[in-house]
Amino acid sequence: MRRKRDQNFGIRWLRDLLCGVLIGAGAILPGVSGGVLAVVFDIYRPFMEVLTHPREAIPKYWRWFLPIGLGGAIGFLGFAKGIAAAIDVSSTVTTWLFIGLIVGTVPSLFREAGKEGRSLGSWISMAVCAAAIFFSLFYVGKVICVTVEPNFWWYNFCGALWGMSLVIPGMTSSSVMMALGLYQPMLEGLARLDFLVLSACLPGMVLTILLLARLVSWFFRKHYSIAFHGIFGIVLASTLVIIPTSYVGAWEIVLSAVCCIGGFLLAFFMARLDKRIQENGGV
Repeated sequence: MRRKRDQNFGIRWLRDLLCGVLIGAGAILPGVSGGVLAVVFDIYRPFMEVLTHPREAIPKYWRWFLPIGLGGAIGFLGFAKGIAAAIDVSSTVTTWLFIGLIVGTVPSLFREAGKEGRSLGSWISMAVCAAAIFFSLFYVGKVICVTVEPNFWWYNFCGALWGMSLVIPGMTSSSVMMALGLYQPMLEGLARLDFLVLSACLPGMVLTILLLARLVSWFFRKHYSIAFHGIFGIVLASTLVIIPTSYVGAWEIVLSAVCCIGGFLLAFFMARLDKRIQENGGV
């Protein structure tokens, strides 16, 4: 029995490390919300519990802190340079990889949304949130053409956007930064660990998370089905918005398909790991 528990602990640790890497990388990638990936990987609710009720949640979830935190740091800071290089080679292929990851977790997310039933308000919430996110991101990405000069306060604003993307699933902070011309300077600063960028964005991120966590958590506690169906609509809409529509050649189409399938299989594999852990009695 002890050997089985140790094996489950190792599997969970590696799974959580990988989830943390993907969530951190998702916060960097344009059009992908770190909060959405936290939801689909079943990390969002424990994360919110730790923020809102630390005394009760920390003893319950302390095993998650190291792998998820380490993975998030690797994905957010370590992948900044790699993602910047990948986007330079082909932003289309990189985006399709994350689309595959999200699509692979949609079935489990839909089941989670209906865990406490589905009312008319749940379906309305899903439709309204999907429409609001889709048209707002379309407006920011296709209509507004505003650029700003990067400085300390704008980097602080970027940190606040990243904090919102973690607490509010579906908030695609990188897309907003791209619309304002802040994304590339921010990414380059993170890649070289620039002190100005780090000292500006981290306080904004932490403060935003702390201010919004209780409000968002309260809404989930009081209106679970409505809130989760709203998130499901946000996931669908934010995924549709980032689907690439132009390709430089046949090689990019093929590579995009391969990466999308790979992302889907990775998400499926992670779901199987969770199922195996649950069948063996958890960790």
